[in-house]
Formats: sequence, C-alpha cells, structure tokens
Amino acid sequence: MNDSASSGTEQKTIIPQAQPKLPAPLGAAPGTPGDRSAFGFELKARIPGKHGRTGIIHTPHGTIATPAFVPVATQATMKAVLPEQMDSLGAQCLLANAFHLFERPGEDIIDAAGGLNEFMHWNKPTFTDSGGFQVLSLGAGFKKTLAMDVEGKKSDDVIASGKNRLAFVDDKGVTFKSPLNGASKRFSAEISMQIQHKIGADIMFAFDELTTLMNTRHYQERSVERTFRWAQRCLTEHQRLTAQRLGKPYQALYGVVQGANYEDLRRLAASQVASLDFDGFGIGGAIEKRIIGQICSWICDELPENKPRHVLGIAAVDDIFACVENGGDTFDCVAPARTARNGAVYTHDGRWNVKRSSMRTDFRPIEENCDCYTCRNYSRAYICHLLHAREMTGATLTTIHNERFFVRLLDEIRDSIDGGYFADFKEETLARFYKDGSKG
Repeated sequence: MNDSASSGTEQKTIIPQAQPKLPAPLGAAPGTPGDRSAFGFELKARIPGKHGRTGIIHTPHGTIATPAFVPVATQATMKAVLPEQMDSLGAQCLLANAFHLFERPGEDIIDAAGGLNEFMHWNKPTFTDSGGFQVLSLGAGFKKTLAMDVEGKKSDDVIASGKNRLAFVDDKGVTFKSPLNGASKRFSAEISMQIQHKIGADIMFAFDELTTLMNTRHYQERSVERTFRWAQRCLTEHQRLTAQRLGKPYQALYGVVQGANYEDLRRLAASQVASLDFDGFGIGGAIEKRIIGQICSWICDELPENKPRHVLGIAAVDDIFACVENGGDTFDCVAPARTARNGAVYTHDGRWNVKRSSMRTDFRPIEENCDCYTCRNYSRAYICHLLHAREMTGATLTTIHNERFFVRLLDEIRDSIDGGYFADFKEETLARFYKDGSKG
C-alpha cells in the first residue's frame, strides 16, 4: 500500500491546460490572400510648420496610436518580462528580429505555430527587423545604433578594434558566419522576405545595407543604390508570397531609407523608396546625433504623408523629441531593456544607476510619480539588493520600469501634439531630464 492510499488521500493527475487561441486577425480568410485593406495609416494632428504628427496605424492585430515606442522582443520575447506584463505597462506593439529568429528556433517552427503572435502569445501588432542591422554588427563589429558620434578616418573596409569581419556584402546579398555555430550562411532580399513572411509579423522591413559614418562618400553612394535594388526585389518577392500564402493576414512592408549624413543621398534614397508600392517607410542607417532631426526632415520632405514612418534604433530622449518633431511615427530600441539589466534606470529627472551604494537603504520607488508595477510595489533598496545578488527578478523589475518610461514618454508626446503644446512640453521635459548631465 502506498503512502497516499494509507493516508486516505487520492493522487490527482494534473493535466496541462491548452494555451487559449488568440482572436483571429483582420483580413485573413481561408483560401484567399491577405486583405491589404486591413493595414493603413490615419493622420490626426500636426505640429505646426513641422513634419511631426499624430495618427493611427491600423494592422490585422489591432491599432497603434502614434507617435509610439516599440519595445524590442528580439527572440520573440522581452528579456525577463512576460508578454502579459508588456501589455499591462501599455506597450501597443513589439518588434522581433528576423535574423535571430532565423538562427533559432527557425522561421518554419514559428510558421507551424501559427505565426509570431501565436508563438509568443501576444495579441497586439508586431514588427520584424529585416536583418540589415546584422550586416553592420557582424560585418564591422560596431554596436547596433542609429545615432552615432564618430571621429576618425574614412574607410571602405572599416572594422571595429579587436573584431573580425563575419559578414561580406555583395550586390546580390550578404554572406556571413553564424554567431551561434560559425556556419556559413546567406541572406538576400528574397531570403529575408521568405523568413519574415513565415514569422508572420504585421509589419516587416525590406532588406537593406546599414553603413557606418566611417564609410567613404563613394561607398555610401553605392550602398544607397544597392539598397534600392534590394528594395525592388523585396517588393517583388513580398507580392509573390502574399499571393501564395493563402489564409494568412496581410503583412505590411516598409522600405528603408539610407544615405548616412548626406542630404542629397538621403533625399535621393527617400524619393526612390517613395516611388515604390511600400506600405510605410523605415528611417535607418548611421546618423550623427547632432543632426538627427534635420536628417529626418530631409527624408520626410520626400515621403508621402499618408504612410507611416518608423525610425530604427532610437531611444535617447533628445533624439526621440527631434525625430518626432521632424516626422517619425514609431521608434524601437533595445537600450531600455539592455541598460535595465545593468541597473541603469530612466526617470523624468535623468538616467542613473540603482545599483549605487546609496540605494542600499533608499526605500523610495525608482520614480515617485511613476505608475509602473515596479514603482507601485518595490523600493530602490530591494531592487539594488536583487541586482547585486544577480537575481533575475531584479532585471524584471528594472526592465518593466524602463519600458514603461519610454511607452509613457511617447504617450505624453502624443498628447502634447494633440493638445497643441508640444514645443513647451519638449522644452520642459528635456531641461528636466538633462539638467544633471544625464547620458540618456
């Protein structure tokens, strides 16, 4: 006789509950291509004399009120934070990386799961980055950032100190060594589209080449033309796959504008992609921080107003204001989550580190007037302890706060545009955030 029987208790078999299915996306019907009308952009208010505006992006998985911050869920997850927590902190959408999901688990597995939303159980809009950032990351070894401060020589074979070149660009695509296992692999416009269609995000980006500010003018010219040819090929493959993959919701495709710091190249690249049948546009490439707003303005001069614009890789507070004012609608960046894991937190009074020794006995929240779950429930002292003890909960709590900071900042910016007080809000917010020399 076993112990449970002798004690008069019964052993119960616990049957795992099936994960509930998400609501069906708009514009998907069995046996037919995705309905393109499920995607669109609705313009609302403008910043007087500027390209900045508010609007609504309509997607098969819901709407995005713009301007908006798009948290980065690189591997189909926010590091240390559940999708339900991202929903509760106000995130309207998430961005996953096609390159990393191609590496693992593979786009076929995500497709078999029903697409990115079903795979990660996220019932809101999604984006996928095309993999173009990895051309820079693997090829030149620099950090993946759009706004850069660069001094030094110009070179067409630039490589970061201590790095080996792992990616090689040619006119047809990119050959690279996998950062996971060193295997030689290939990306092209067509392959990027095939991967992104199987991942199934609402918004995808055309495959582009990301240059650095150290590349010569001649190389930048060649890269702009190469990116345009890739854009044409992406669009052709996208249209083929849309017609072929029946029963799937329509996936919007954005063309990407390159051209570094050169006004004529930025305007040329913008007019080129604007001439094609894209659903929206990405503002990409390395940009010197001091002129980031000006570059956005050059680009938006050449783009149609009835389509959305996404600024890739931006999260510095002053950069966000500059780009919103000059036409950016949505923004993504890994910085809020990445810095959070190291203890750096964003507040309206600047960015600082909660791991500082002075935090050990500070029982206030990270930010007094923050409405995030972390600030409503936990103290700086507790979070400081968790991070020093290398407890994963510490990273969860700081990430929730940082992501909420940027989601709320864009919400506040959107309200200021709708309310007609953007200029005053910008001045007050930046003066407060940077008064102590914050690096954020």
